[in-house]
Amino acid sequence: MRDTKSIFFKYFIICAAVILISFICLGAVLLLVSSQYFTGEKRDLLQTNATAATEEIAEAAKIYASNAIPVDELFEKAEIDEILKNHKSSTGGEFFVCLDDGKLIYSTDSRQKSNVPTDLLTDFSSYAKYVSSDMDGYLPDERHIAGISFSCGEDVLYLFATISLSEQDSYMQSIMQLFLISMVFVLIVVLIIVYIATKRLTQPVKELAETASLIGTGNFSHRLPEYDTTEFSILGNAFNDMADSLSAYDKMRSSFVANVSHELRTPMTSIGGFVDGILDGTIPPSEEKKYLRIISSEVQRLTRLVRSMLNLARIESGAVELKSTYFSILEPIVDTLVTFESRLEEKRIDIRGLDVDRVMLYADNDLVHQVIYNLLENAIKFVDSGGYIEFGFTAYDKLTAVSIKNSGEGLSQEELPMVFDRFYKTDESRGKDKNGVGLGLNIVRSIVKLHGGKIMVRSVKGEYTEFVFTLPNQPLNDAKDDSGKKE
Repeated sequence: MRDTKSIFFKYFIICAAVILISFICLGAVLLLVSSQYFTGEKRDLLQTNATAATEEIAEAAKIYASNAIPVDELFEKAEIDEILKNHKSSTGGEFFVCLDDGKLIYSTDSRQKSNVPTDLLTDFSSYAKYVSSDMDGYLPDERHIAGISFSCGEDVLYLFATISLSEQDSYMQSIMQLFLISMVFVLIVVLIIVYIATKRLTQPVKELAETASLIGTGNFSHRLPEYDTTEFSILGNAFNDMADSLSAYDKMRSSFVANVSHELRTPMTSIGGFVDGILDGTIPPSEEKKYLRIISSEVQRLTRLVRSMLNLARIESGAVELKSTYFSILEPIVDTLVTFESRLEEKRIDIRGLDVDRVMLYADNDLVHQVIYNLLENAIKFVDSGGYIEFGFTAYDKLTAVSIKNSGEGLSQEELPMVFDRFYKTDESRGKDKNGVGLGLNIVRSIVKLHGGKIMVRSVKGEYTEFVFTLPNQPLNDAKDDSGKKE
């Protein structure tokens, strides 16, 4: 099994690593800058004092120039010794002077006795030069050194001012100790803050995971809270919307199953009861034809239910490809009216609004025919005797609105939002429609939506009911052509 780590653990480790690396880099930069600053400070100090000392020595030596005092004896004089000791005090280092042949003639460090190797003197001139070295082992340790040559009478002398690097090492060690103590303290505080912040930041992720798990088990009632982080707020709202949709879908599925079961059970119970009655002789032979007609009617009802469910499933699954062509909407309307001619005459229904020019659509003729058939069947079912069915046509850019209005009892405001639901039947419909399955208007909505149109219903109780739907009158960007491809 793959070893996985929580997002909290990974995020905390990444933040801790970044902070630690930042401190290490900061420490390295601090060490480098401090070292350069210390070195630069010592260089300037030594060069300044070495130059000043040579000038003061040369000035003091003029007093003894007339006496022709050897140069090594000159440095035994109190004035010269005082000059070098003063500069030693200023720098905190050591000074020594040698001739150009390397002979050591003066040193503030009594331990220094040996002469200076002459090959080391060639690197220094009348300008104070700084080096960091032990002078090829001549000095006992690494030192900051400023060396300068100068003339004293007829002799060329070399003066060296030195400060041990151990002082710098001690200084840098103190800085690093202070830095490390500060770093540990700050690191602990920052890690605590990062831990708390990471905990808070990843909490929504845990809540999202828990909610997804609950939704996966079928619990659609759980909702996520509002988050103050934009991304989590968007994600939380999307999750809540998904839960609402799944909850609605689950209720619809349950309702669908219950309705289908009811619609199937009722005719099957009738069929089974009548067949058993014929077989066991309960129904006399003289009545068998009557009940067989009832059985046939129930079988046809079952057939219509199954056909409607299959058509609806094909439309919603995307299996139906539009075969759009140009045709007049009047053609399927007239054909459907002819189909319902006897019922229209029986209820003395007045047909209005067809005295118009050709109203062209660009749609699937067969599917539009089904829309007209279902809406007209619904209108004829509920129109009052001696009433009217009125058609209306209005073109809007690429869409044409078609309305089918019938006089009659109409629908209440409570019923209007539910007329397109599957298996929904109003109380009046249940009394007047014994053969319907409650899927006609749902199929109409699906077909209209497939074409890229919309459908709505409006009604005034006791006066009329009107269905208005839109269909394209020319190819739409999102409509499909005859091959099923988008244009």
